[in-house]
Amino acid sequence: MPARVSIQTDDFDLGAEVAALRAGDPAVGAVASFIGTVRDRNGGGAGEVAAMELEHYPGMTEKAIEAMIDEALRRFDIRAARVVHRVGPLLPGDQIVLVAVSSAHRGQAFQACEFLMDYLKTQAPFWKKETTADGARWVDARVADDAALTRWGLASGNAAAPAVPGSGR
Repeated sequence: MPARVSIQTDDFDLGAEVAALRAGDPAVGAVASFIGTVRDRNGGGAGEVAAMELEHYPGMTEKAIEAMIDEALRRFDIRAARVVHRVGPLLPGDQIVLVAVSSAHRGQAFQACEFLMDYLKTQAPFWKKETTADGARWVDARVADDAALTRWGLASGNAAAPAVPGSGR
């Protein structure tokens, strides 16, 4: 079985990741996945995103995501999970993150995948900088992301904290 977490600069292949997640487990009846990509937040208008850069704390980031997967395994009837997150410079259209979950049944796979993505978006130690024609800026946490986490009975106050490396968030 492949590692559950990979933080990497290279792109990933959904087909290869799903095949590895399912390999050798005949009890898998469903795989749910989510892929996040670099997009323009402003709909093509002023401030269009020309590039994005993601930073993380090696070791700490993997440990935090491993704990998220452990929590998903406790909450949902899933067989396995895999999170691949890219770091470094990225361009519009590039894949950023993959969350894939296997289960005997689709409902648990969908729920666990959504839980992991909500948790990842608010709790994983990543920092995102966007570059537009106006310059580069660190992206602040969003209140909507914190709100998504509350439906799982978890709280996050990240939207009030600055989103810069070394900020403790």
